[in-house]
Amino acid sequence: MVPWGIERQTQRTLAVIFAGFCAFLTVYATQPILPVLRQILGISEFLASLTVTASTLGMALTAPFAGRISDRIGRKRTIVIAGFALAFATLGAGFAADLPMLLFWRFLQGMFTPGIFAVTIAYIHDEWGLAESGRGMAKYVGGTVVGGFLGRFLAGYIASQYDWHVVFFVLGGLNLISAVIIWQFMPVESKKGVPATERMGPAVAEHFRNPLLLATFAVGFCVFFSLISTFTYINFYLALPPFSLPTSVLGTLFFVYLTSAVVTPIAGRYIDRYGHRVVLVCGIAAGATGTLLTLVPSVPVIVLGLALVCNAVFVAQTCASGFLGLATKTNRALAVGLYVMVYNIGGSMGAAVPGPIWKAYGWPGVVTLIVSVQLLTMLLAWRLWPPKKAPAIAK
Repeated sequence: MVPWGIERQTQRTLAVIFAGFCAFLTVYATQPILPVLRQILGISEFLASLTVTASTLGMALTAPFAGRISDRIGRKRTIVIAGFALAFATLGAGFAADLPMLLFWRFLQGMFTPGIFAVTIAYIHDEWGLAESGRGMAKYVGGTVVGGFLGRFLAGYIASQYDWHVVFFVLGGLNLISAVIIWQFMPVESKKGVPATERMGPAVAEHFRNPLLLATFAVGFCVFFSLISTFTYINFYLALPPFSLPTSVLGTLFFVYLTSAVVTPIAGRYIDRYGHRVVLVCGIAAGATGTLLTLVPSVPVIVLGLALVCNAVFVAQTCASGFLGLATKTNRALAVGLYVMVYNIGGSMGAAVPGPIWKAYGWPGVVTLIVSVQLLTMLLAWRLWPPKKAPAIAK
């Protein structure tokens, strides 16, 4: 039986797009409202940034376990359960009365997200296969682009018109709708991943002895560090003179995410053609250029720079996520979970580490840090990834 009269290939495409949308709709939604939270809650920039750190830390802690759970109960079941749990945690954040309660719900949001994020990556590798995983990953990342944009845009707009609590009620409702769509449209996986037959400890140790995986983890760490650093502290920068942008306008800055929805599928085709290393290095080089452009005291130029940063990060994420399928064959879901863990540790540090630099040196100091990390990302990929698509390595 074909649900809704839609063929399986279209079903799985819609499902992974909405999975990406659902996973990234709320995780970073507090970024454009950080100045609002700072003012209303009477907290510092650093404490406000913890609303981003809390969700990324939650993701880092549970990511390795999400893959193992999906190995046992199935990819689709794990994704659907996590989708509904994420929706209820988001609605819970709408009832937070103070910063500690908000951080609690934000942490729970992060804990449930890897059940969607990490497991969908493993689902794509199982369903599309290595030959077409770049294209499948690009569709998924396209969904994350739209979700990441809409969550931030709606948060900025709603917080400028209503109480900030309403942000989480609206986003929680959208998450709930997304979970229903995934439940209805995602086919049960027809190609099973290699089952996890060994204990988690030895499996983790074996993955950390795989040099290609270690290189990929490091790349993911750097990529997410640069994204979260940029889009957390740019809000504080643009809220100050000479820009003095209101929250509603800060939310519209995330329209630059939509350009990635166009660029990322194109990058997927180039990955399948030229390999992951070349595409990633070219993308990050463009992102470093964009970061430097944000130093120009002109809002249009800054927006152009942010667009380049966005495209670089999502292209790099597509490269790194796709490369996981080439770097390992056994316990792949666990490998994805470990990648998501390291990736989100990078994001957590990206929200917190620039705080003292921002206080001491302002936006130019933060830009110097971000560009340094972007250069490190290119160096790691160029030196440690193979120049061409490597055969799958059983590690």
